[in-house]
Order: sequence, then structure tokens, then C-alpha cells
Amino acid sequence: MEGAKIYAVVEIGGKQYKVAPKQTIEVERLGVSEGDTVELDRVLFIGGDGDTLVGNPIIKGAKVVATSLGEAKGEKVIAFRYKSKVRYRRKKGHRQTYTKILVNEIIKS
Repeated sequence: MEGAKIYAVVEIGGKQYKVAPKQTIEVERLGVSEGDTVELDRVLFIGGDGDTLVGNPIIKGAKVVATSLGEAKGEKVIAFRYKSKVRYRRKKGHRQTYTKILVNEIIKS
């Protein structure tokens, strides 16, 4: 089968992402500089090319190789506390930093 669509489920920063080769995703900040290669070894599932591999909880020897495209800030989240009748108000904003990565390849083992 020509051009079989392979994909993997990886765990990055406590969250799970479904990734495929040539896909760009935003993940929690990894602390790598732009252009560096990142190897994600917490692969939970590989499938899509006729056979599937399921980890228990991870697949030994499998990894996803990706390239960092730099960091960016997400949308602002407002945390607002308010108590009626006592003039108590606290407003706080937060912008999470994300790392954008480009998935290069998925290695089974």
C-alpha cells in the first residue's frame, strides 16, 4: 500500500497528542531552542498502517523524532476573584508559553 498513513499517540508534559509525520503541533514548553531535534520516547500507541502496537503503558524502543520551530505564547486567561458587598476584587492574567514542533518521523523500534 503506497503512502500508508501512520500515526502515533505520544505523551508530552502530561498530555496525550495524536501525531503524524509532517504535522505541526503546539505542546507545553519543552525548553529547547529553535531548530533543535527532539526525540519523544513516551509513545503509547502506533497505528494506521495495517497493524497496531499498543504500549503497556509505553512501547519499548519506539520514538517520535521532531524538530522545534520555536516558542510562542498562547491566549490570555483571566482569573478574576470577586466578593460581593465587601469591595474585594482581584484580577490576574496568564499567558502560557508553548513550543511548536514539526513531527519528522515515527520509529517503531
